[in-house]
Amino acid sequence: MSKLAIYGGPKTIQAGEIKPWPPIDRTDEELVLNALHAEKQARGDHNIALEQEFAAWNGSRYALFTNSGTAALHMGLVGCGVGAGDHVLVTAYSWSSSATCILHHDAIPIFVDIDFDTMNMDIDKIEAAITPRTKAIVAVNLHGLSLDFDRLLAVARRHHLKVVEDCCQSHGALFKGRKVGTFGDAAAFSFNQNKCMCCGEGGMFVTNDEQVYQQASQLWSFGETRRPEQSRDYHAYALGWMYRNNELTAAFARAQLAKYPHHFEILRANGAVLNRLLPGTPALILPVEPPGHTHNWYNYNLRIDFEAAGWTGDKRQFRAAVNAALNAEGVPTAVWQQFILPEMTVFQARNAYGDGYPWSIPGANEGVDYNPARFPVAQRHCESYMALVMALRAPNGPDLAERIAGGIRKVFENIGQIDPDRILK
Repeated sequence: MSKLAIYGGPKTIQAGEIKPWPPIDRTDEELVLNALHAEKQARGDHNIALEQEFAAWNGSRYALFTNSGTAALHMGLVGCGVGAGDHVLVTAYSWSSSATCILHHDAIPIFVDIDFDTMNMDIDKIEAAITPRTKAIVAVNLHGLSLDFDRLLAVARRHHLKVVEDCCQSHGALFKGRKVGTFGDAAAFSFNQNKCMCCGEGGMFVTNDEQVYQQASQLWSFGETRRPEQSRDYHAYALGWMYRNNELTAAFARAQLAKYPHHFEILRANGAVLNRLLPGTPALILPVEPPGHTHNWYNYNLRIDFEAAGWTGDKRQFRAAVNAALNAEGVPTAVWQQFILPEMTVFQARNAYGDGYPWSIPGANEGVDYNPARFPVAQRHCESYMALVMALRAPNGPDLAERIAGGIRKVFENIGQIDPDRILK
């Protein structure tokens, strides 16, 4: 193989060849301009239309447009009746919001280690994590891959637990032909720019349960029982936040949602190229797509087999050097999350609001153990992966995906040349 670009060899992909996300066209411009010149700039026709269109696309009965996926997660927990001192199970590896949303309503996260192959919560470890105070599970469909909901829901029903799906990365992902966000009691989606369906910032809360919807709606808008488009009495009936969004963002989201079926096909096609060309690459552990699952390839994770690479030193240092070598080839990988959730300071300190709250709620701290050593699989994943995030998305096509695969193979086929002291100096 040719000399690695990090050492002065030819670069595989040149600057500018990977087109930015999301692609913008006249449909985006027309809808956003329509919202800009509309009489209502807060919650208006575009908000309501987006909710209806998203609910129809996802197969959900109710939808509420929010300012973030984090807000939608919080709404899901409140809709399901989670409250102060309750325990909520969540994966040990995810974005921080998957767990901090639990703290938002004074409940306590209980972490469950992951399955290495899928990177999702290890369903076989759920029952051992359940405590007498456990009320719900935040079921994270991480990196665009659905959980096995046959097995997860069987555990949840057996223990009378509510399920809030975290679909913030998994728009359109399927389990046995059914979209994520339709299995749990409620679900949350994110529309942040790095998501497969985006509008800059925003999110969507969905549910099929009217009571869950009404309770979540109160949290979403100041604790009121009526939405802004209804006849409001401006009375706070419960503790509420301001989680609504605006018309410009809703209009942008409508345009992107209309194009998402096509964007999803491109993601699937580009992911298939990597799945075809990368097997057999030395020291490379590829992501999996188990039978019955349809991945949306939000993140295409590359993990290092350190033993196969012959590396016995600092794993994170070596991973940083491999990532730098990939970047030098023009392959835009990155380390997305460098800590497992139980390691984060807010959980180690058990202090979210001062005076140890909410862990200081009488009885709430019993059976809670955040020792990172209890989550070895999450640690193994966290120190070995690099994420390819946006390069597989529209308007980039299979030809570029083939070249990305070539850049990955070039680095890993020469992994014996990776010298962290030389690369990271």
